[in-house]
Amino acid sequence: MKEVLTRPKMGYYMNKDVFGTRGDFITSPEISQLFGEMLAIWMISEWRKIGSPRPFQLVELGPGRGTMMADILRVFGKLGVTGDTLEVHLVEVSKSLSEIQASNLCREHGSAAESDKHPFYYRGLTDREISVFWHKSVEQLPEKFSVIVAHEFFDALPIHKFQRTSNGWREVLVDVDPQDSQKLRMVTSSIPTPASLLLIRESETRDHIEVSPSSGALMQFLAQRLEEFGGFALIADYGHSGDKGDTFRAFKKHQLHDPLCEPGTADLTADVDFSYLKKAVGDKLISFGPVTQHEFLKRLHIDVRLKKLLASSTKEQQDELLSGYKMIMDEKGMGTAFKFMCFFPSVLAEFFISHPVAGFYPET
Repeated sequence: MKEVLTRPKMGYYMNKDVFGTRGDFITSPEISQLFGEMLAIWMISEWRKIGSPRPFQLVELGPGRGTMMADILRVFGKLGVTGDTLEVHLVEVSKSLSEIQASNLCREHGSAAESDKHPFYYRGLTDREISVFWHKSVEQLPEKFSVIVAHEFFDALPIHKFQRTSNGWREVLVDVDPQDSQKLRMVTSSIPTPASLLLIRESETRDHIEVSPSSGALMQFLAQRLEEFGGFALIADYGHSGDKGDTFRAFKKHQLHDPLCEPGTADLTADVDFSYLKKAVGDKLISFGPVTQHEFLKRLHIDVRLKKLLASSTKEQQDELLSGYKMIMDEKGMGTAFKFMCFFPSVLAEFFISHPVAGFYPET
């Protein structure tokens, strides 16, 4: 997955715009502005709830086209969160996508020489004078209070696949098809591999599992940062709570595609195991969720925002707003396929007993 998606010259994400109707898949922020706006309201609400620490950095992992960040910053501006309070830091490995993001977010932007003092490769400035920085990894992020958002990011991190057999757990590997050297195939290892010995819990009851050590390592790093410097994280993705098996798949032109066919030409993805993310942070962070996208957005009163937008829109705009709303809220589709989970430093555990985190509990 890592090679196919992020190899510098041939990786799927590295040299083209893969999002939207002309790409291979479409995301909630591209479907409706309501999505990014609701996330912005949630971030501001939780930030203010814990005392509005200033300054703070807004971090997005895998920003796509920058559409969601643009919607978030528009709401931030209306609520008075400006450049003297806020910096934006984007973690993006694709230079091609970073240029698209910069064009959508900034009035001026350009490459920057990386150094220990300036660990970013691109920078820009928005119309509201908010500085934006691009980094290749989370390790390069400045050490300060952070609000972190990751939408459809963890599902693209590489996984290991394992199959239970009569001889015990075996890792599922990718091999060259002996009948055709131009094709790949899945094979089951004949003996235990280091991954199968280290990554599978003795209590595991499923017959097929997927584990993403990269996701676990990333969560451990974020937990250390949030515990030491403060902040919180919101994760939205396809996912489950440790109860699914084989979810590895590919999308091309908005259709399911054989993930081993023409690698590098289609998006590869696997459902996120939210229980694994929670376990990875140990006792450093407390978590809430996962809850479905439908539940989360409803509890943030997305219907109120929709009603206000409809009241000031043309008939064509109303049709577009309603269509987008239905897609992201569909309880037979995106509304339940996507889940939300958030993480806060454990020191806030008692505080949230009396001040519940918005979006993760039904209103009483």
